Amino acid sequence: MKKHVEMGTDILESVGGPMGRIIPLILSHHDKYDGSGYHPETGKKIPLGSRIITVADVYDALVSDRPYRKAMSPFEAKDILLKGSGTEFDPTMVDAFLKAFRKGEMEVPHVLI
Repeated sequence: MKKHVEMGTDILESVGGPMGRIIPLILSHHDKYDGSGYHPETGKKIPLGSRIITVADVYDALVSDRPYRKAMSPFEAKDILLKGSGTEFDPTMVDAFLKAFRKGEMEVPHVLI
């Protein structure tokens, strides 16, 4: 799992320029809201962009087929996000993500009700 973080930062470093500004977001997108992630940052100390990426990344991983499991339904994924709200995920980001989905403000291949 950590390999994609390293690969992403390597790519961004090689590209250089303004893309380098998002390296901190990539480095901390697996940090948990309660501090139990890769780094000891917690809550609002985790960059806002990382907290947004985390929710989208986890949802996408849950509703996508993986070599080791079938995709979950959007309803199962929604429940996991809600259960992790406040511990794994910033509750404000979870609420915003689910609200945007319900209002149809995001074009994604999976639909939540």
